Amino acid sequence: MENKTALLENISQLHTTPMGLDRIRRNLNLGEDVTDLVAWCRERICDERCEIIRNGKNWYCRIDGCILTVNAYSYTIITAHKA
Repeated sequence: MENKTALLENISQLHTTPMGLDRIRRNLNLGEDVTDLVAWCRERICDERCEIIRNGKNWYCRIDGCILTVNAYSYTIITAHKA
């Protein structure tokens, strides 16, 4: 497992696709009041309580009852699920 520092050092590269936005919003039941989902995810990943683990090609970030999946090479938020 790689140190989570790599993800945090490249947090500015975090992004997602239009389909990813829909998937994250739907899977976490986020309403329209969360207007910037990437910023919302970035805040959670940067939170000191966030448990970040790399497994293969993905980072798994667990916080506040959800798990965010981020591609380790492109920094694309792939999906999110309730933990």
